[in-house]
Amino acid sequence: MNQRIAVFPGSFDPFTIGHESIVSRSLGLFDKVIIAVGKNSTKANLFDIKKRVDWIREVFREFPQVEVDSYEGLTVDYCKRKGARFILRGLRTSSDFGFERGIGQVNKALLPEVETVFILALPEHSAISSTIIRDIIRNGGDASQFVPKAVRFD
Repeated sequence: MNQRIAVFPGSFDPFTIGHESIVSRSLGLFDKVIIAVGKNSTKANLFDIKKRVDWIREVFREFPQVEVDSYEGLTVDYCKRKGARFILRGLRTSSDFGFERGIGQVNKALLPEVETVFILALPEHSAISSTIIRDIIRNGGDASQFVPKAVRFD
C-alpha cells in the first residue's frame, strides 16, 4: 500500500501553537506526517536543534502517525529519502502565499511527484510567528501563551 506521507519542514525556532494546529489538522489527510526540523547553517537560531526536536516530540508523543526528525539540504531530497509525496505548509497571510507558492513551484520542478499542500492558519493564529516569539523571549517577555505546553524556555 502506498502511504500518504507528508513532510512539514521548517526551523520551528520555536514551535508555536500555529504549527501545532497545522499538524493536528493535517492528520486526517495523511497516514504519516514527518515534522522535519531543518538545519540551516546560515541562520542564527535561538534554540539548538536537539531542543527543538525534543519539544516537538513531546508535543506529539501520543500521536504515532507523527514523526519528528532533523535534516540538512533540500527538502525535496529529504522527501525522496523518506518516501514522502507531499510537502505540508501553513499559510498565515497573503504574503506567505506568494513566498510559499514560489518555493512550491521550484520544488515541483525539482521533484515532480511531490505535491505541496497548504493549510490556512486559524484566524486566532495568523499573527503568531516564531520571529515574534523569539523577540518576546529575547526581551524578557512571557511567550508561553503562543507555544504548546511542552515548549518551555526555562
